[in-house]
Amino acid sequence: MADAPEELERRIGLVQATSANMLNMIGIGPFITIPAILATMNGPQAMLGWVLGAVLAVSDGLVWAELGAAMPGAGGPYVYLREAYGPNGLGRLMSFLYIWQVMVSAPLSTASGAVGFAHYTRYFFPDIESWQIKLVAALLCLGVTALLYRDIRSVGRLSVALWIVVLGTAAWIVVSGLVHFRVRQAFDLPADAFTAPGAMKGLGGATLIAMYSYGGYFNVCLFGGEVREPGRTIPRSILLAIGAVAILYVTMSITIVGVVPWREAMATTSVVSLFIERIHGPWAGKLVTVLILWTSLGSVFAILLGYSRVPYAAAKDGRFFAPFARLHPTRHFPHVSLLLLGIGSAIACWFDLEALIKALIVIQILIQFLAQIVAVTLVRRHRKDIARPFHMWLYPLPSVVAAGGWLYILGTSGGAFVVAGLLMMAFGVGAYLLRARGAHEWPFAPEAGR
Repeated sequence: MADAPEELERRIGLVQATSANMLNMIGIGPFITIPAILATMNGPQAMLGWVLGAVLAVSDGLVWAELGAAMPGAGGPYVYLREAYGPNGLGRLMSFLYIWQVMVSAPLSTASGAVGFAHYTRYFFPDIESWQIKLVAALLCLGVTALLYRDIRSVGRLSVALWIVVLGTAAWIVVSGLVHFRVRQAFDLPADAFTAPGAMKGLGGATLIAMYSYGGYFNVCLFGGEVREPGRTIPRSILLAIGAVAILYVTMSITIVGVVPWREAMATTSVVSLFIERIHGPWAGKLVTVLILWTSLGSVFAILLGYSRVPYAAAKDGRFFAPFARLHPTRHFPHVSLLLLGIGSAIACWFDLEALIKALIVIQILIQFLAQIVAVTLVRRHRKDIARPFHMWLYPLPSVVAAGGWLYILGTSGGAFVVAGLLMMAFGVGAYLLRARGAHEWPFAPEAGR
């Protein structure tokens, strides 16, 4: 048997990188979250959450773009946090915490897409029970793991093929909505749309759900070690994906409630199927449901592709269990990491969708997103040795906007999830300190420092 190569191969170009980002972003997200967003503020005014989410996504996307272009290795934030906070000092803890949360957030993210997929099967099987939905979702995670068990060149081609179907489905929905759009119905706001008790908290909830649907614009950063010309490709793929998907989401949401009254849309679990059926008939409702299921399959595919590279990068760096550093001997991908996260995702499918989404966003904000915003400034000030081929526009404004947006979402997400996230962080710090003490690493090594 030939030895596994020591380095990943740079095979992913701009089209493939953008398609992987968009697949991760679109997926099942908007198709299941439109009713949930409407419910947060009890009316179409909640669509403002898509706009606030787009502003936050662009601001945070610029954080990812600068860091990803400067440090385009496999593992993304693991590398950014390690280098920004000091590879021989606090960076050891920060990068460990990122891996700690990925082992939970990656299965949560993958499972949420799979559970959304399973929920949409109710259009065909309205009597399907809750346990059957969860079983379908778990089997989907295992099936996608099998699909990803191949070399990165094949994965890139498959990603583009899935992307084409995603764009075609979205185009059909948007065009159908624009042709049959009724302005008065779409903007049928309740009298107390913005003055009702809890309106601002509801808007925060709408923005949280929107960010779940926008999430994935950074997917390319997770496999940056396999991207060609990363200094140009990573920033462009992030910003192109955010711009295209933001326009798509806003247009799609408004046109849907311009055809299906928002009170009715809020009560269904398959709003897009109902929307297309109302315009074109039952045959079209069935067809668009099949396409949505295909789209959500693509999302789960893209999520697992990106996150499977993170434990690999940490293990290769000596900061995680050694088996995760192994590449497949002939297909050259991190197969141990892929298998673990795929199985973990199947297990996570047994939780409810709402809990999956909220837990995912809160954990990422507390342990990763806020830390990365600070990391941009740390790299600029203290790591002059790191070349930055892409510079954040209007620095530091995007960092300030991103931090404010994440804190707003955190403050309106519910205390139980925040407490759970903080406990997870505390256990992560404890686990790191136990490991560091045994290995005589920072902060227990006398020579440890930045």
